[in-house]
Amino acid sequence: MVQNFEPVVLSTKEDYKTDGAVKWCAGCGGHSVLSTVKNVLPETGIDKDKVVFVSGIGCSSRFPYYINTYGFHSMHGRANPIASGIKISNPNLSVWIVTGDGDSMAIGGNHFIHTIRRNINVNLLLFNNKIYGLTKGQYSPTTPKGSVTKTSPEGTIENAFKPGELTMGAQGTFFARTVDSDPKMMKKVYAAAAEHKGTSVVEILLNCVIFANQVHKDITGRDVRDDHQIFLEHGKPMIFGKERNKGLMMKCDTMEVVTIGENGVTEDDLIVHNAQDPDDTNHYRLVRMELPEFPVAMGVIRAIDSTVYESEMFDLVQHAKKETKIKTMDDLLKSGNVFESKG
Repeated sequence: MVQNFEPVVLSTKEDYKTDGAVKWCAGCGGHSVLSTVKNVLPETGIDKDKVVFVSGIGCSSRFPYYINTYGFHSMHGRANPIASGIKISNPNLSVWIVTGDGDSMAIGGNHFIHTIRRNINVNLLLFNNKIYGLTKGQYSPTTPKGSVTKTSPEGTIENAFKPGELTMGAQGTFFARTVDSDPKMMKKVYAAAAEHKGTSVVEILLNCVIFANQVHKDITGRDVRDDHQIFLEHGKPMIFGKERNKGLMMKCDTMEVVTIGENGVTEDDLIVHNAQDPDDTNHYRLVRMELPEFPVAMGVIRAIDSTVYESEMFDLVQHAKKETKIKTMDDLLKSGNVFESKG
């Protein structure tokens, strides 16, 4: 049976620590992500020796060096196909992909969408700092239009990708969003991603202290985060705000921000989040929400059941082995049109 992990003695965070230094800049959001992942992994109940981290190129892609598991530092944009090959060849491994907005959505864009489309059972952590950090500040596919960077001194003229929208368009079964400044939120989201069967995509709004410092400040700033973020939980009403008095409500097939207690609005009028709804209409609305009209959606936005690629492939191979008349290499060589000498 695919994905059948044997019970083991739980590891601890200390088991995932490495001896080498973590060479991200001081203030980089990667430090918080790394620490949280080390907290989550022991709770998955998976043997440390069955965990693999795969990365591409970029600051995010140093991750495999900083965690004591199996790891593969691949080429630019190629983490997804390599991780896919690892998972397909050994489905009992827990495979994590760590990538950035440039690594996965520019040179690796095709691999990103096809991994999601196939629904291979891997966990993808997308560091989104809206800039190329390792290569010193060029604009990326998620850099907001009009931004001034080293490669757009007069402002970018390209429309930015929304990772959640791209994931939905690729028929993704799991999408979540979190911020590097909230370890509790990250832990909940990473745990849900690890539990999901299929490709889980987690967008992490991450700070690059050198080339895009405070790029997410309008979302993550202490003075605004309660009113500018909404943390979604399956089965619960969509409430947010510093006073927990704001929410999202459907009016004539349009999602609107309302205030509880005004115009007769009660908590019962708010939308109840259904992350498991196969009809992704609301999921699309949620990943597209932007300031200032809406708060930015956080937490698990979509988590639906679907067939998993490697499980389907395993069944397909087993069926082929059972039905084929070719059992050995000799059978293969002697099958079809075979030349026979009459001499």
